[in-house]
Amino acid sequence: MFRIDLNCDLGESFGAYKMGTDEEILKFVTSANIACGFHAGDPATMRQTVKLALQNGVAIGAHPGLPDLVGFGRRNMDISPQEAFDMVVYQIGALYGFVKAEGGKLQHVKPHGALYNMAAKSRELSDAIAKAVYKIDPELILFGLSGGELVKAGEMIGLQTANEVFADRTYQLDGSLTPRCQPDALITDDQKAVEQVIRMIKERKVESQQGVEIAIQADTVCIHGDGQHALLFASQIRQLLADSDIAVQPVGK
Repeated sequence: MFRIDLNCDLGESFGAYKMGTDEEILKFVTSANIACGFHAGDPATMRQTVKLALQNGVAIGAHPGLPDLVGFGRRNMDISPQEAFDMVVYQIGALYGFVKAEGGKLQHVKPHGALYNMAAKSRELSDAIAKAVYKIDPELILFGLSGGELVKAGEMIGLQTANEVFADRTYQLDGSLTPRCQPDALITDDQKAVEQVIRMIKERKVESQQGVEIAIQADTVCIHGDGQHALLFASQIRQLLADSDIAVQPVGK
């Protein structure tokens, strides 16, 4: 049987705002990437999201991003590998504290937004991020764009890695995600998004925006929790994966 992890970026708000949506989505995903305060989130939100994930039996990951609250961490910044290392160590440490305080265990690390996309293409940034994760805990799993530099850097340093694919994003010929500034970056048709996911899992292929099929490895699928119909899509994709004989479980199991 095919297996896949369903992950979602959560805790990307402040205080109790949006907690209701996060709590509902946690019923359908198997891994939660929790914002660590740089691109979104704050101590109260981190604590609440960790508690909700543990209550729902969902594996917890740190979601470190660039220090850009206004741009939600989606704007590129000219940072050095050392700065990337320091940012990632700092943010993992913050979330690790809340996870430990609640009696849980941190499963993985997944960079957010621009940091994620920059690392997917830059081996220097990827090496710095992988080193940060490894030095904190070599048992942590590093999530990265399928086939990207971050996954390669994680494997090279000795981390377990997870190739991530996206349900609601389109792809370019080199396997990168279409930039969000382009009008065709997002897939808004739920049926099309589900079909893309199932094909990536079962056939290990995805059609690029140029109409060319490219090879892809899917260990974990990201479904975004901030879309207009996020909760409905989360429930639909979980059911359709089951109907397609695809088991859903955390990557660490």
